[in-house]
Amino acid sequence: MSSFNRLDRAYKNAKTISFDDSSKFILFSDCHRGDNSFADDFANNRNIYFHALNHYFRKGFDYCELGDGDELWENINFESIFEAHKNVFQLLRKFHLQNRLHMIWGNHDMVYRDQNYVDKHLSSYFEPIDDSDKELFQGLAYHEALVLKHNESGQELFLTHGHQADWWNYKFWRIGRFLVRVLWKPLQVVGIADPTSPAKNYKELIRIERRIKRWILKNNLRITIAGHTHRPRFPEPGQIPFFNDGSCVHPRSITGIEIENGHISLIKWHVDTKIDGTLQIVRVLLEGPEKLSDYIPK
Repeated sequence: MSSFNRLDRAYKNAKTISFDDSSKFILFSDCHRGDNSFADDFANNRNIYFHALNHYFRKGFDYCELGDGDELWENINFESIFEAHKNVFQLLRKFHLQNRLHMIWGNHDMVYRDQNYVDKHLSSYFEPIDDSDKELFQGLAYHEALVLKHNESGQELFLTHGHQADWWNYKFWRIGRFLVRVLWKPLQVVGIADPTSPAKNYKELIRIERRIKRWILKNNLRITIAGHTHRPRFPEPGQIPFFNDGSCVHPRSITGIEIENGHISLIKWHVDTKIDGTLQIVRVLLEGPEKLSDYIPK
């Protein structure tokens, strides 16, 4: 099956979410939440991420995670990840309880496409303090893709992880997972990166982006927002509408995409130093905001 067919299938089977100009969404991907070991890339940015997520919860945003939220190649099970980042999952639970949590699986958490696995591992957790099981993500479903559809204009935004355009990480993800667990995770601790990752392999990154852009051209310039490559992308109106929200494992920062008031923006959260020497977490606008309506083909 070609990358075109995989993307077509993801779009066809996507969950549709209606929105209007009053809707607010924050899109993050590639958190790669781990077990807080030396190989846990998320650990360096977890305070930034938690602060940003709190901000969006208070402001009434829906949270869309575009795959690779949990690092289930390096880690055997979800439980070790949950224990390492319990506060993050309890905050995500708040979104879930208000029906504001929308999850997509990527190649590093592809096991979540199995609803039985999700129900077994993510529905509840054991709380040793009072020796009982507590609800976590009861009834949560992961999807391969989401489609945000505007109530009035009918404009669609196609959200997916993007590994559909990466045949190795889509078709042979089990082999990739095995290699990461037995080979690259130990080497990562000493600073040697996994060469099979598109985020570390520039030539492969470019090939993946080209495949997705060709698919967009074939599909009437449908706005497509992905992750996977970890490289933020924000086209101007009139260009091929291929966006990428970046990742949450950049050095000392996280990037994401905001959709608010009928506009789209690329943002970054990072730690900044104030004049008095104290540290603060700040939001920086990188690109936009641009009107979504400006991306409708003429």
